[in-house]
Amino acid sequence: MRIAIPTTGSRGDVQPYVALGAGLKARGHEVCLATHSNFEKLVRSHGLDFYPLEKDGQALQASDIGDRMLQSGGNGLAFLREFTRLRRPLLHDLVHNCWRACQGADVILVSSSEFLLADAVAEKERLPVVWTSVMPLAPTRHRESCLFPAWPRWLPGTSVYNLLTHGLTGWGMWLLLRSAMNRARREVLGLRPVPLYGPVASFIAPRLCLDGYSAFVAPAPTDWGAGHHITGYWFLEADPAWQPSQALSDFLAAGRPPICIGFGSMHDRDASRVTDVIMNALERSGQRGVLISGWGGLEKKTASDRVLVLKEAPHSWLFPRMAAVVHHGGAGTTAAALRAGVPSLVVPFMADQPFWGRRVHALGVGPKPIFHHRLDVDNLTSSIRQMFDDHEMRQRVADLGERIRAEDGIGRAVDLLEQFAENGLNRGPRQSLRAAVVSSLRDSFAPGPVH
Repeated sequence: MRIAIPTTGSRGDVQPYVALGAGLKARGHEVCLATHSNFEKLVRSHGLDFYPLEKDGQALQASDIGDRMLQSGGNGLAFLREFTRLRRPLLHDLVHNCWRACQGADVILVSSSEFLLADAVAEKERLPVVWTSVMPLAPTRHRESCLFPAWPRWLPGTSVYNLLTHGLTGWGMWLLLRSAMNRARREVLGLRPVPLYGPVASFIAPRLCLDGYSAFVAPAPTDWGAGHHITGYWFLEADPAWQPSQALSDFLAAGRPPICIGFGSMHDRDASRVTDVIMNALERSGQRGVLISGWGGLEKKTASDRVLVLKEAPHSWLFPRMAAVVHHGGAGTTAAALRAGVPSLVVPFMADQPFWGRRVHALGVGPKPIFHHRLDVDNLTSSIRQMFDDHEMRQRVADLGERIRAEDGIGRAVDLLEQFAENGLNRGPRQSLRAAVVSSLRDSFAPGPVH
């Protein structure tokens, strides 16, 4: 079976699909991963075919629009507005590249970042699609969209609010991109424009949906359909040839385990202030730190022997050697910290990051998240002390890490996809809008416990 996977985003967004692709290849399938050009080496190093879907994502994030997107915090509408502003001028080329990448495929794995592109190409080529995500995006009355804040528990109307946030996420993105997307459908693919309601049938009730995270972290709501599966995380192991620098080895050996602090791909125009906050909080708390500079989240400056600054290091190798982790709450980084079994403080910038911060805190495996713009020496010092001193928290996260490490998310996802293929890949006509809505409403208002 030949499988196409178009996806974009930061390394944390792309890496789980490299891991899944490698798992599919190990089972004898051909995989083409279409993504940013700067990830070509990563993709090909795992034996996967590569197609450039888009240029370097780091440059997009560093733009003025990208900066406003990063500063959207927990405002899902602001994030969607800026995200679609970034995408709109690129859609013509993105649709063309996605179409080229999917040539000869038997099935397309649709990622949450590129569902409109892949859905259009699947329609053109009459290909089946499998929805995938590394965050909970499917509509449910039991939980808000991961792009929106939670509804206050003391107010009525939680179910209505939750369903509304999912509608705003899917349909809102479609409305913001509709004109440019329909133009690309017509000019590139020769397809008819999609009506105002958008491709909601496939969004509401996909035949198969694979979520690459752990049900121990975000359980499945009772109103998801039978075709929706939480498989466990899709982890990419560190390259066996990778070795830590001598400086890192010496630093780890020089004292008790440090705390790792880094914000991954989050470009930060206030990096100097945040770095100063971190240095002062480490000094106050009496802890050592490994700072990961990433895509500009922290500055490479230190005047202390208690701090080591790195550009990057594999999380699967580094985090288990840490006492705790402070990070931005990206799905991949959150997964790596939980798998390592160490407490983590989430400092979210945007999108799904506040959601993962809430989950970490709700599970009792990390302090209450602190939004990036609210981070200061006092609250960071307090959170660091809590992660070191709260022994019950440390035991809970150690237990959770053990359960996550026992899961085989990639194997489960591959099994489900192969079962889907054995059933003929469901190449029949697409589900009608009416059938999708009826099915979704039936599931959404069925009785069941709230998660």
